[in-house]
Amino acid sequence: MTANILEMRGITKTFPGVKALQDVSLAVQRGHIHAICGENGAGKSTLMKVLSGVYPHGSYDGEIVLEGETVAFKNINNSEAAGVVIIHQELALSPYLSIAENIFLGNEQATGGWIDWNKTNREAGALLKRVGLRDNPITKIRDIGVGKQQLVEIAKALSKEVKVLILDEPTAALNDDDSAHLLRLISSLRDEGITSIIISHKLNEIKAIADEVTIIRDGKTIETLDMHADEVSEERIIKGMVGRDLESRFPEHTPTIGDELLRIENWTVYHPLDHSRAVVKDANLSVRAGEIVGIAGLMGAGRTELAMSVFGHSYGYGISGKVFKSGKEINTKTVSAAIENGIAYATEDRKVFGLNLIDDIKRNISGAALGMLARSGWVDENREIKVAEGYRLSMNIKTPNVETLTGKLSGGNQQKVVLSKWMFTNPDVLILDEPTRGIDVGAKYEIYGIINKLADEGKGVIVISSELPELLGICDRIYALSEGRITADLPRAEATAERVMKLMTQEREKDHA
Repeated sequence: MTANILEMRGITKTFPGVKALQDVSLAVQRGHIHAICGENGAGKSTLMKVLSGVYPHGSYDGEIVLEGETVAFKNINNSEAAGVVIIHQELALSPYLSIAENIFLGNEQATGGWIDWNKTNREAGALLKRVGLRDNPITKIRDIGVGKQQLVEIAKALSKEVKVLILDEPTAALNDDDSAHLLRLISSLRDEGITSIIISHKLNEIKAIADEVTIIRDGKTIETLDMHADEVSEERIIKGMVGRDLESRFPEHTPTIGDELLRIENWTVYHPLDHSRAVVKDANLSVRAGEIVGIAGLMGAGRTELAMSVFGHSYGYGISGKVFKSGKEINTKTVSAAIENGIAYATEDRKVFGLNLIDDIKRNISGAALGMLARSGWVDENREIKVAEGYRLSMNIKTPNVETLTGKLSGGNQQKVVLSKWMFTNPDVLILDEPTRGIDVGAKYEIYGIINKLADEGKGVIVISSELPELLGICDRIYALSEGRITADLPRAEATAERVMKLMTQEREKDHA
């Protein structure tokens, strides 16, 4: 039995006009957790799609060797039958089917041509117990959180007698508790002899559980590091990813802060379904020209709900409070009214709410301000192309032209399209909800630079982030939010991770006491 359960040799994959992978090689040891790192667009997901048969044999050059035998997967069914199972970042579960039905979808537990539901639910229950879930197998997927859905995907993989489990950004949408549970599960699967390949931008997680890490840059293999022997630091991985040392995770910035741009007073929002539950309670906050203001809070604290309710009452019921722009009360009850009053909101979910993935870049950029491109009621397409091309160059969106489908871009480049769309509306205040979620450190650095540039132009920027180091690194002030209430307003000099975390949990601590 060979030490390597999997080898990928000289993999080259070309799309029209783009060489996504160039002579990439990868060796994964049996029973290890092997991480793959690289900037957005480096080719990580493409390599895993080659391995799992999403891109079938014949559509790429090179060979794949599994357990000493060369394999030629024509589709996902082929790879799963051989024990190679991929869990994509966008989970492939049916919300209207039960957990058990999802686990055995396409692999139904049948007897005499009929599905044996007792066996289905019994086997599903055993798999759920194996991944640490206590939910009833007949529970609908729509009734469980995304953290549990990720575990259901792993249970589904285990039902297929997985040998090599591929996880693409498995914790990108999870809170800290769910992430920790998932990482413990992956480690326990290693103890059972299951090999895992994990793609992640969270270097602290890779450092915690990976045995080896392979770094890919610009579609090429750079190096593979032994996480145990080499005592690899996060800085070492970053250097391999971006091809240089990042002296700081955050670009230097000296703010020039002017007069108050936006003020929100006594803002209260109730849940759209449970009208008795307030999700934002009497919130007061402000942002000045040239200022970057952060909002820190745990999952469920009401950060996104606050932002969306201010931006055109996009969320909530029974919304009350006042919004002032440069000292004058304004109307933000509709999205168009908010935009007209110089407010923009970049959503935390760019794939669902921020972009039309099946349309091109130019249409996505122009979508929020078509009136600026209209002549006699018709959109001037030449002008639309010119505007989009300007943003492609200034934002360093990595694509040959603005007619590329947005869904084909990497996460970091999609985020730049989202920012371009709202910058084109020429807002005075931008609310950025999780602006760097799911993108690598190099792309993050670029986004931080864009945020600084917006502030330098005199705009007010509000940043919502789950990453405390990010808020501490880029913000001039930070509001702490807990259970829908703002518990503090801290200037940068007074904000520490420990202090902000305490303020983020203040209400919970009071309730517990």
